[in-house]
Amino acid sequence: MELFPAMPLAEWTEAKETFHRFAQIVGKIRLAASNRRNHWWQVPFHPTGRGLTTRPMGGLGEQPLFSIDFDLVRHRLVVDVFDGRSAEFSLIGRSVAAFHDRLFDTLAGLGIRPEIWAVPFDLSDDTPFAEDTLHARYDPILINRYWRILSQVVQLLDRFAADFAGKTSPVHHFWHTFDIAVTRFTGRVVTVSPDADPVTREAYSWEVISSGFWFGDKERPWPAFYSYTAPEPHGMEREPLRPAQAEWIAARGSHLAVLRYDDVRVMDDPVGAVLEFLDSAYQAGARLTGIDAETLASPGGVTDPYWAKT
Repeated sequence: MELFPAMPLAEWTEAKETFHRFAQIVGKIRLAASNRRNHWWQVPFHPTGRGLTTRPMGGLGEQPLFSIDFDLVRHRLVVDVFDGRSAEFSLIGRSVAAFHDRLFDTLAGLGIRPEIWAVPFDLSDDTPFAEDTLHARYDPILINRYWRILSQVVQLLDRFAADFAGKTSPVHHFWHTFDIAVTRFTGRVVTVSPDADPVTREAYSWEVISSGFWFGDKERPWPAFYSYTAPEPHGMEREPLRPAQAEWIAARGSHLAVLRYDDVRVMDDPVGAVLEFLDSAYQAGARLTGIDAETLASPGGVTDPYWAKT
């Protein structure tokens, strides 16, 4: 099985737009039924051996403890309740409206009645999910390929995350933006404008160096690995990146370090190239923010000073 198969955005735009809305519906249930965590860490999905999971939510006597999983091998939506009950249905052949209605009917049958703001977040339209019959293409082959790529990227980001001993996020998949990321924190609190939206205020209340992968969008219609430092220090776009194919691009008033997925796919050592890229972007942010990167290092996930001696 190919490590990084081709995934041009144009090939799966319709399937991506449909599944993205499926994911936002389930993600908003996760948001409504989970405990608040700093920087919105409670919100994203985590990968499983078959797809994506919300992780357990609810419980504590307020409502049943349950989880929702996308099984992207069998192409089923699975709801498990921790008293042993379970229900599932097919993802294939459903519009967003049909998916929304079937999911909430399934949850109600299990005694679960979450309340969500049932409209898309930051997508191309704001059609309520229950009325969206336009987005109705779920392609099993392409969605499975998306998940296989995502799973390999998770392992890459997890390996990269191991080298940092400071505060770091999990490697997690954001259903609202459809990217996967891991974030390192410098330990400095940031003064955020009260005029910023609440998502931004919580996400960037501390100085961060974030790394991840996106599948492409209308603005940048190609999949890529990326990194950025926020707030962005002066001169960031002049810092060197590796390998040679990496570049800085302007993005919403700041800059992203980018290594395109299609460049990585044809490299002799794609894993090594991505790790080199992520480290070069992190080192650029560390230099300009002045953090002690050497002290915060944990090569290979090890901080035990006696490990190498045993």
